[in-house]
Amino acid sequence: MSGSLELLTVGRISVDLYAEQLGVSMREVRSFRKSVGGTATNVAVATARLGHRAAVFTRVGDDPMGDYIRWALDHTFGVDTRYLGTHPTLRTPLAFATMEDPAEPSLLFYRSPQAPDMTIESNDVDRDVVADVPILWFPTSCLSAEPSRSTIHDLLGWRERRTHTVLDLDWRPQFWSSAADATRELDAVLPLVTMAIGNRDECEVAVGERDPDRAADALLARGLSAAIVKMGGDGVLVATADGVRERIAPYPVEVVCGLGAGDAFGGALCHGLLSGWDLPTCARAGNAAGAIVASRLMCADDMPYSGEIDALLG
Repeated sequence: MSGSLELLTVGRISVDLYAEQLGVSMREVRSFRKSVGGTATNVAVATARLGHRAAVFTRVGDDPMGDYIRWALDHTFGVDTRYLGTHPTLRTPLAFATMEDPAEPSLLFYRSPQAPDMTIESNDVDRDVVADVPILWFPTSCLSAEPSRSTIHDLLGWRERRTHTVLDLDWRPQFWSSAADATRELDAVLPLVTMAIGNRDECEVAVGERDPDRAADALLARGLSAAIVKMGGDGVLVATADGVRERIAPYPVEVVCGLGAGDAFGGALCHGLLSGWDLPTCARAGNAAGAIVASRLMCADDMPYSGEIDALLG
């Protein structure tokens, strides 16, 4: 991969196993399809597919699944793996997805006793890259355990709230003892980021507001330059500190698997930010990318190319 990085994502990584039989429970599934996954990883894959230089800062296990992830990122998805570490004893996480309800798939995580991606340390990444990369992106799950939590604070200190420092609110209750714990940790990092993205449930955990406009106001009140509130079938609300506020309509599709749509949105958003687009234009591309992935089974494998997004926007 030549040239300077444009995006560095931090955090969750796994081997995802998608049930190939739709509309049935785990006991009825006969086969699974394998891919790489995890929010941070999917956003890096989605952005790389749109022509940008993306890397992920995380760890996998010293096992065949970790080897598969490294190979797939290098050879299939074009994601820079220089900051993909290997933990000597912990296993690479697995995530099983079943589609009883395609819009709300069921996820079963295997991350015990601890996932390698929660053991990242700040000396595993280049400080200058963190400070200078155009987009630094991390999900809330990075804050759920040590040493990952302290590492995120180190990175944000090096970053000094440079644009674009993006927090994906990505609420996963399986990773937390309580929502109050997540709220406390988010409270500490919101003053250190420039943009936050989340759905109504995630905004409620972060700032105590489900109403999109009130949630956006609460996020902007923390000094953020932009807030994006995902509203499901109602699209997204985009709000900026300089007064832009717009509801962006969704693109209706027949949903095959709702997993990964938000990560596709994130990749297209990063593409737009790196291309110099205004935030509503970025969000329109994000909605289109999310719709495309929701109409397909997989996440990383099915992230759209620029021409597909352009065709839907057109």
